[in-house]
Amino acid sequence: MRKRPVEERIKDFEEVALGFSKEEAIAEATRCLQCKKPLCINGCPVQINIPKFIKEIAEEKFSNAIKTLKETNSLPGICGRVCPQETQCEMFCILGKKGKPIDIGTLERFASDWEIKLDQRPKAKSQEPRAKNQEQVKLAVVGSGPAGLTCAGELAKMGYDVTIFESLHKAGGVLRYGIPEFRMPRDILDSEIQYVKDLGVQIRCDVLIGKTFSIDELFEAGYKAIFIASGAGLPQFLNIEGENANGVYSANEFLTRANLMKAYDKQYHTPIKIGKKVGVIGGGNVAMDSARVALRLGAEEVYLVYRRSEQEMPAREEERENAKEEGIQFKILTQPVRIKTDDKGWVKEIECLQMQLGEPDESGRRRPVPIKDSNFSIPLDTIVIAIGQNPNPLIPSSTPNLKTGKKGTIEANEAGATSIEGVFAGGDIVTGAATVIEAMGAGRKAAKAMDEYIKNKL
Repeated sequence: MRKRPVEERIKDFEEVALGFSKEEAIAEATRCLQCKKPLCINGCPVQINIPKFIKEIAEEKFSNAIKTLKETNSLPGICGRVCPQETQCEMFCILGKKGKPIDIGTLERFASDWEIKLDQRPKAKSQEPRAKNQEQVKLAVVGSGPAGLTCAGELAKMGYDVTIFESLHKAGGVLRYGIPEFRMPRDILDSEIQYVKDLGVQIRCDVLIGKTFSIDELFEAGYKAIFIASGAGLPQFLNIEGENANGVYSANEFLTRANLMKAYDKQYHTPIKIGKKVGVIGGGNVAMDSARVALRLGAEEVYLVYRRSEQEMPAREEERENAKEEGIQFKILTQPVRIKTDDKGWVKEIECLQMQLGEPDESGRRRPVPIKDSNFSIPLDTIVIAIGQNPNPLIPSSTPNLKTGKKGTIEANEAGATSIEGVFAGGDIVTGAATVIEAMGAGRKAAKAMDEYIKNKL
């Protein structure tokens, strides 16, 4: 897929990837073998009929392709951009065994972009006949990230009266505050959210469930079932000396300031002090996003500090390549041990240990082992810690009888049912930080379970 030139894109927050042209999309779609037993569908958490929508693109039936996608995926423009297809649907593509798999993600993006750009979106409507009294049933969804939007959209298609409660002033959750605009353009996100609203979903922003209303109060207000999709918004830290210094950010704060609060725009009063040298700790997609944002905010040197080798990095290969192209310097096999400050308490440098890889740990990746007396320092003005997030603790801590796991996740079965009758949960609040499409899959499963639950009650 074509991308904007490096020297141009590092100066702004416009989208980097350009997607397929009509001709490129058709050419790619015609490569599909149309397997009788398409394994690619098994790799998709929301079970998109992948061969069908690809065939429709090949036949230039683009409106049919987007309809096929939206049968199971209300957010194709988002998934086509940020989902790791290479480890999901594309990993099962037969063509990938001897060559290059079909570029399923970019084809999905093409169909969605075609619909949005040409204003071809049909009026959304409920797709299933309502059961007796079903139109009077109110259901609540907590959180407007990928799990919440998906669950709400599926329930609205079934004919329910659905309200999403969002704590921030704009809907989108991690899609809006966590992913930079150069990867997820806001007009695409807004269009996908509008589709869910067109289905009949109401979105109430500035409502913090657990504070504004409790789960019990939602039931008292007449909601017959609740889906909790409050995400993983609690940042993890290194727990090293100097971590509370001025100039140290969690990736959550850093990206929220840049994305949701528009710190990159001087007319908004949400600055980020960057300096000339920025260090980002971590090796996932959030770390890559943080490093690339820092570059666009004016940093002259950006280091990505990661304790394992590049091969063990959880970030997508595409994101690693983009970061390298833009000049991000990878400091691999490097473990921070102390943050040093100046006499005013601002970050001055980070002391690290050189690591080597030992035996595999429980994750299957080789465990990083420190090399004795290998300490060295990297001069820095700003540090962003991007080593993962834990589930948001507010709802579990304010909801008696809601069972949680060791790391604060809400315990839920395969269908999303929790320990409280009528309360379901899914996405990062159940699994811990995972992918957008996995959260969407959880939202879709929960919608089916909630529908069955309500119908058994009617």
